[in-house]
Amino acid sequence: MIDPKNTLPDPILLIKKMAAELSKEIDSNTCLIGIPKGGHLIINELKGMLSSSTLDYGLIDTSFYRDDLEISGLKVKEMTTDVMFNIHDKKVILIDDVFYTGRTSRAAINELFDFGRPREILLYVLIDRQSAQLPIKPNYSAFQVSPKKNNYINLEENNKSLTFRTKIINE
Repeated sequence: MIDPKNTLPDPILLIKKMAAELSKEIDSNTCLIGIPKGGHLIINELKGMLSSSTLDYGLIDTSFYRDDLEISGLKVKEMTTDVMFNIHDKKVILIDDVFYTGRTSRAAINELFDFGRPREILLYVLIDRQSAQLPIKPNYSAFQVSPKKNNYINLEENNKSLTFRTKIINE
């Protein structure tokens, strides 16, 4: 367990904080794209918190764009890419639950260019683990934490309630 005292904040409070920051960034040429699964859960909450009627929402599955396919193999996810709008010359804000090494974010950015050439790409996350292995950093993080390397954090939905799940993984 990362946090025996349970000091990770309530995800809904972090999403509300993120929504307040997003409202400063959103214009008529902005779209939000979640990285499953955590980003999908966040997007679902943000839809009720953001008041823009012109905002497009999508999902991007990074499975085929990862740089660790030779090591860990293809992991089948429950969600697929769903970007049913043009992203050319748009401000794309990628949404994810936890930023760890930057590799998932890099994969998402690579896949975005299959859909067009965005004007700008921003990365918003709930938790930044402050352990990037690539020259990629979130533009916004609602909470920063520095757990041990083998501690895993992710956002999940249990009984229609969002919680952070933490566990120790063996390397």
